[in-house]
Amino acid sequence: MIIRFDEMDLTVLPAFKGGEKEYRAKMFFDGSNRIMKGTLIPGASIGMHTHEDSSETIFIIKGQGSLIDEGERKKVSEGDCLYCPKGHSHSLINDSESDLEFYAVVPIQ
Repeated sequence: MIIRFDEMDLTVLPAFKGGEKEYRAKMFFDGSNRIMKGTLIPGASIGMHTHEDSSETIFIIKGQGSLIDEGERKKVSEGDCLYCPKGHSHSLINDSESDLEFYAVVPIQ
């Protein structure tokens, strides 16, 4: 299967998971797995949330920001791969002056 994000509609999610501003994403969902190409504009964030029935892998493709992983804040940038196992919590924040772009995969487990 080929997933072509450039052929998908853009979804804008305000205050996603309680975050700031909005999360812009193109999303594929097959009923169990969600695969996304996302953007956080400067000052935007995905709020702190726990993956109760899934894990999440995020690959940063452009920009920089911060990850809060189990309460610890860490800087992230282009080329970083972030992993949140099932049962763990995290947040992604664009605290830079340019867009933070990434791919994310969230499989139900």
